[in-house]
Amino acid sequence: MQRLWFITNIKSGTATPAKADAIAASFAGQGLTLVGRTAFPSDPLPTAESLDAADVDTAVLFAGDGTINAAVSALAEWRGAVLILPGGTMNLLAKMLHGSTDPAAIVTAAIAHGRKIALPVVDLPEHRALVGLILGPAATWVRARELVRAGRLRGLGRALRQAWRRTFGHGIRLDGVPGLKHGAQAVLVRAEPGRLDIAAIDARDFRALTRLGWEWVTGDWVEASEVTQCHAEQFRTRGDKPALALVDGEPVMLEPGSTIRLGTTRELFITTKKDA
Repeated sequence: MQRLWFITNIKSGTATPAKADAIAASFAGQGLTLVGRTAFPSDPLPTAESLDAADVDTAVLFAGDGTINAAVSALAEWRGAVLILPGGTMNLLAKMLHGSTDPAAIVTAAIAHGRKIALPVVDLPEHRALVGLILGPAATWVRARELVRAGRLRGLGRALRQAWRRTFGHGIRLDGVPGLKHGAQAVLVRAEPGRLDIAAIDARDFRALTRLGWEWVTGDWVEASEVTQCHAEQFRTRGDKPALALVDGEPVMLEPGSTIRLGTTRELFITTKKDA
């Protein structure tokens, strides 16, 4: 870890311009060379070829889950390393890799004893979730969530009404998940070593739906109500129409009968946990 390329998204969670500049300035003081910098989404993400041409060995990402996913996808075949710093809202990936949420401490630890590891992921057609996949009608709350995060009240009422109507409709149906109720309003899929962790919520009464919607707009919907938890290595979606899903918080459309399975990355991510 000597020659770095710094990728930031100042619109993500806690990644402010001041914090990004402070992190960038700290590299030289630790004997690291900042070769280049990308301000996503204003700047295009670097490619494996461009990083190799600049003799970069580590891409440092200070952003939220969606930006991290996009950057890792762009560098999927790159032979360098990726260091994740907590710049989002929940920072689940950074906590998984480092335990700490202090960017400066993570960089120091990475220099001292960082090592590359592979991560389990949720594989689906044309996409890959590093943090989690959300299926079901509750995914339609993403529009309201983005308006709240952007501080834009115009259009929020319409987005809330649309999400509310769809949440009251038919839930999602999956094949290959024993013990999971059919018709859940939301299903969260996370990858673990050797299996997919599948948590489903079926909220039908007014109070549960209100709590589900509000928690999804402001935080982690899994905290909204009791969930049913199952495990599988793969499963399929049911239905005859494309369905909205959220891959690391970003909306995508899944075709009917899509297969979702456990996958793994290459040894790409730097962890500073000694017991990882």
